[in-house]
Amino acid sequence: MPRPQVVAVAEHSPAERSGVLPGDELRSMNGQVPRDVIEYQLLADEATVDLEVVRGGIELELTVVKQAGEPLGLEVSAAIFDRVRTCDNHCEFCFIYQLPKGMRRSLYLKDDDYRLSFLYGNFTTLTRFTEVDLERVVDQHLSPLYVSIHATDPDVRSRMLRNRRGAVSLRWLRCLLDEGIEVHGQVVVCPGLNDGAVLHQTLAGMLDRFPELVTAAVVPLGVSRYSNEPAMRPHSTLEARAAVAAVEEWQQRFTRAVGRRVVWASDEYYLLAGLPLPEASEYDGFPQHENGVGIVRAFEQAFEAGATARSGQGAVPGRTGFFAWVEGAPAEGYRAPRTTGVSLLARPQARSRNQPVTILTGAYGEQVLRGVLDRGGFEGVRVLAVRNDFFGGNIAVAGLITGEDLSRTLAEEPEAGRYLLPDVCLSKGRFIDGRSVDDISHRVEVVPTDGASLRRALESTR
Repeated sequence: MPRPQVVAVAEHSPAERSGVLPGDELRSMNGQVPRDVIEYQLLADEATVDLEVVRGGIELELTVVKQAGEPLGLEVSAAIFDRVRTCDNHCEFCFIYQLPKGMRRSLYLKDDDYRLSFLYGNFTTLTRFTEVDLERVVDQHLSPLYVSIHATDPDVRSRMLRNRRGAVSLRWLRCLLDEGIEVHGQVVVCPGLNDGAVLHQTLAGMLDRFPELVTAAVVPLGVSRYSNEPAMRPHSTLEARAAVAAVEEWQQRFTRAVGRRVVWASDEYYLLAGLPLPEASEYDGFPQHENGVGIVRAFEQAFEAGATARSGQGAVPGRTGFFAWVEGAPAEGYRAPRTTGVSLLARPQARSRNQPVTILTGAYGEQVLRGVLDRGGFEGVRVLAVRNDFFGGNIAVAGLITGEDLSRTLAEEPEAGRYLLPDVCLSKGRFIDGRSVDDISHRVEVVPTDGASLRRALESTR
């Protein structure tokens, strides 16, 4: 089994005092071989931690003495030390199948690992979940977990996952809820497959069989030009409106039955349908924010809060799971804190009061930003949508802006002025197509993707 490597040691930490060095391979902790960062953290919490490490081919034994619960002070090379449990579904709508060839290898990894669900908030279908997994989740209370439901009808679900186990794997969801595990769900809606009457049936099934679900998001299918599935197509406006109506109807039924809305339609549905978004108060604290539910209202709320947001109030609470507090692994993953590797200072640029300012975003962002800026008194700020020709199809979110498309868009723009780019489209300083900000001909300023940060960036030249 692969062993974790130490990539960083905190200065003055117990680990540093005990002689642990970057590059050391952790063989065991208190005689146990941790399979993942979850077990690593449980072992690292002990007051005395006996480490077996390999350094330059030499085995060493080190003992760390500290207060119980005190951070060990290490960062290790991965969150999962044994093999990631890969997905054996073959969903028609899976976006990984819609990626072009030649991109970085990590983008093609399909996981269906409940540990990554707990660590990062990745959604799992539970088709590879076992009794042993359930026992561990319950014993270590690995909560919350995130489950892809898609349909509660067994035949529809197995067809969507292209996996016979998909017809019965939701029994594990029932088991998790019975054991008091907090679970959040999602339904990816594919037109002609699980929309319409099937969507109503799914929401009814969730209320009937899984009323303890904390939240569930209903999101539309994303289709890139690389999809080889002829049955997969974007929603029409009427289909989007029908989906929103179904969700709002079942929100009322959930509220009457369990006292909570439970289910929400993503912002993308409202934009597709041309319908006004619900008010911020109707999102109950934005629990599905990272799944595209309530992101517009949360952005507006933070932007309009102004000084309040700058003092740390009025911000959307992050649901980054285990990595909100754990030491010992890098911040990678769906809900983990973003590490773009690029800061405003990395691309220095002279600023003046007369410089034109342009916000770069996706087509959906363009639809909502103009109103936010006008209400905030920033009428002179320009919003420029970057058309996603790289993926094509109906891909219009800012998070999938590529370096190639950004370069094409800026080639037609003057170099003078400030260009603000949301960091959501970057991971470790690179776009999804592998290009970096340094590859862009124009100077761009990378700004955290929240309303308060954008407001600060805009006010810096006032």
